[in-house]
Amino acid sequence: MKKIISIVSLYAFPLLTFAAVESFENLVGVINEILNKILPIIIAIAVIYFVYNALMYMIAADEERKGEAKSKMIYGIVALFVMVSVWGLVEILSGTFGFTGGETPGDLPGLPGVTSVSV
Repeated sequence: MKKIISIVSLYAFPLLTFAAVESFENLVGVINEILNKILPIIIAIAVIYFVYNALMYMIAADEERKGEAKSKMIYGIVALFVMVSVWGLVEILSGTFGFTGGETPGDLPGLPGVTSVSV
């Protein structure tokens, strides 16, 4: 686990140092970009871990190995739930506070042929 953290930090450190962070919104945008690139890979690894332990549960001969595989499957499900929940929570909060990094609502394109809407 320490190797994985050190490798990820080695790849993420240059992105953070050379990003020229000018404001808090820019920093949140950089972190959001990093998470959007790394999180699908981590989720895929967690799914593979779960499937591997499900296979180990099915082919296990004795009850001790089945119990071990079953507990690892439960940990895998909990890890997937937590990762997806946190990812969703971050997206909800960034959308709520306007840290989307995209266009603002005032910059949305209009319908073709409609120049303005009077209220």
